[in-house]
Amino acid sequence: MTSSETRRAALDAARAALAAREFQRCHATCISLLQQDPRCAEALFLLGVIAAEHDNFAKAVEVFDRVLATGPPQAEVHAQRARCLLPLQRHREALEAARAGLACGPRDALTFDTLGVALTRAGAQDEAVEPFREACRRAPEVSGYRYNLGSALQFVGDFSGAESAYRQALDLDPADHRAWSALSQVAAGGLGAVDQARLHQQMRRDGLDADAALHLHHALAAQREREGRPAEALALLEQGKAAKREALGYRFEADAAMFEAALRIDPARPAADACPSEEPIFIVGLPRTGTTLVERILSSHPEVFAAGELTHFAVAVKRCVATPGRHVLDADTLRSAALHPLSGVGQAFLDSTRPRTGRTPRFIDKMPLNVFYAGLIHRALPRARIICLRRHPLDSCLSNYRQLFATGFSYYNYAYDLADCGRYWLGFDALCRHWRATLGTAWLEVHYEDVVDELEAQARRLLEHCGLDWHPACLDFHRNAAPVATASSVQVRQPLYRSSVGRWKRYGALLDPLRRTLGRRLEDWEAERGCGG
Repeated sequence: MTSSETRRAALDAARAALAAREFQRCHATCISLLQQDPRCAEALFLLGVIAAEHDNFAKAVEVFDRVLATGPPQAEVHAQRARCLLPLQRHREALEAARAGLACGPRDALTFDTLGVALTRAGAQDEAVEPFREACRRAPEVSGYRYNLGSALQFVGDFSGAESAYRQALDLDPADHRAWSALSQVAAGGLGAVDQARLHQQMRRDGLDADAALHLHHALAAQREREGRPAEALALLEQGKAAKREALGYRFEADAAMFEAALRIDPARPAADACPSEEPIFIVGLPRTGTTLVERILSSHPEVFAAGELTHFAVAVKRCVATPGRHVLDADTLRSAALHPLSGVGQAFLDSTRPRTGRTPRFIDKMPLNVFYAGLIHRALPRARIICLRRHPLDSCLSNYRQLFATGFSYYNYAYDLADCGRYWLGFDALCRHWRATLGTAWLEVHYEDVVDELEAQARRLLEHCGLDWHPACLDFHRNAAPVATASSVQVRQPLYRSSVGRWKRYGALLDPLRRTLGRRLEDWEAERGCGG
């Protein structure tokens, strides 16, 4: 056997060890190869993948950079580099790496799928569809690739295509709980009798973990609600969320500390080197209260681009104040930022949104959690506009409870318990009243119910707040072809409807514990809005 054949055999063995997650064996083989040839790019690449598998993303990127410097660029290297840049909050570089990977001409399904995931998480959902399609063509037996394709098609508004992809994923793997919950959102006729029988079979499976139970119960709850059986839907949600809530060990006190820290921020204190740009429009509020609807109304204007739900401002603040801890948003960071000059934060945020932004005079960042940063946003970007969505307290809490948020995203952990939803709403409401009193004309509150009842008047009000001229396309927001990567991806592609207004009334006395949590503030809200129950 020649030396090149020996090396090839060793590399093949290392890849086999990696696929079997035998990391030590793979590592030892790669080190041996690199001792013989320090420029062995494939051995370096495998070491980078091992680092990524152990969540050492910074080290992995460093290794992948070395690989790219040793020889011609390869698609799989760019793909792995892109996926590692995302948890490091280096979204612009991740997008560039994913595009570079596609330009190299990938050859295998895994690389196509990895590139699609990177594009999706970097905000380029429309660019992810074809890589996912190609992954499915090359490996039609892998259910996960079908699920990812379905998600991408759902984001771009191809709901029949998404339904087909989810059903194909379930044919390949009936236990794919993510596909069940996704199918319940897009299935044109709902879940039929055969679907429900298969779903019940999965729910009875031995050893069902908390995440699987959560997804499966949410899927069936959505169907029960579609059938007009809200009490059964609520019971299913309670059953599905219980194990996950217990596993998380969530306590409202952590969120309460963030609300308290945000209330101490003085927006009037200007940041050093405040950025004068008028480009950013921030849409904030609780999830599922109309934030995506308002984003679609505004982004239907030719001068506005919807950039998605960005973590970029939070990352810019975290890097500036350099607080310890793995969380980007926490009470310590907010407390430190309140006292910090925030030098360069506004410009750093703006730069981090490129190259996707900058092609229109305005762009929207629709991250609901930016409500915590509203005062800091005003300090760093004093000419930015902030729009906050409000909705009836009971509908707000119920919509959050009904929503299946990403299980790895800890900031919505309050949504596993209806009482916690109520406590969170009270903190949110107090913070909104603080910003209303301190942010002046930068802050605009918009009520979901008003948008539904007075679309044109509210659209004009929104455009005026953003300094934009009237454009009739804003009334046809449902024709907006841009991707929607939020829980409202189905609803906002339909003309405006009122069926979600006052949803809480269908639940009657079942929501009495939530009413008690909200207490007097619920009565005050209804009196202020003239919408008593």
